Amino acid sequence: MDSMLYTPLDTGPVGPLSTGSLRDRVYTELRAAVLDGGFGARERLSDVRLATRFGVSRTPVREALARLLADGLIERGDGGYFVTVLGLAQLKDLYELRITLELRGVSRAIEDPSVRHDPAVVAAELERWYAMRERPPAPDPRFVVQDERFHAELSRASGNPALTDALVAVGERIRRVRMYDFLTEDRVRATVTEHIEIMELVRDGRLDEAYRALHAHVGDSMDVVLERARRAMTQMALHADDHR
Repeated sequence: MDSMLYTPLDTGPVGPLSTGSLRDRVYTELRAAVLDGGFGARERLSDVRLATRFGVSRTPVREALARLLADGLIERGDGGYFVTVLGLAQLKDLYELRITLELRGVSRAIEDPSVRHDPAVVAAELERWYAMRERPPAPDPRFVVQDERFHAELSRASGNPALTDALVAVGERIRRVRMYDFLTEDRVRATVTEHIEIMELVRDGRLDEAYRALHAHVGDSMDVVLERARRAMTQMALHADDHR
């Protein structure tokens, strides 16, 4: 794992846990490591090594791996389990779905005047991004988590939890690619500026403008999206080779 790119999980000692909570802890922490790029694309997920890492027996690790396989986040390969690496066609489909879900949160409020964005959610999220504008975060792949939170909160403010859940799920599936979007200062600053603009338009009830700004923000041409994905895949392959 590249210490410059990824924040290690806290796998220190924990207090006594029930069998159920132990299984859940291992699953939750292993899932987070998979989503956050903690394993290389060609790194075998050995139940023995993972059991040592988490300080548990192999049984809860095997159960966690089975759950992650059902989630589609890992897959079986030669000799064991590996993190699922999406192909360009799958990424294109997921990006298109993401755009649809993002825009629907605003368009449903445009279509139905009774739908109002929750002002408390909007105000709280704006405060977070105002703070980032004052003290811009350094370029870091982990910034993708902040980006995902913005889009989830914007969706949540529109009042359809199912829509938000679907958006969060899609965001997690493409996180390993999108995290490589945030390696330059100008990209991070542009994201902060655009998030503030979108949320202010929503706050002020200028929903048509908010829709257009959001579409411009997430709806880059598919050529641009796929080129970013190709670069991200190259980066992931390089890091995988470094840690084989």
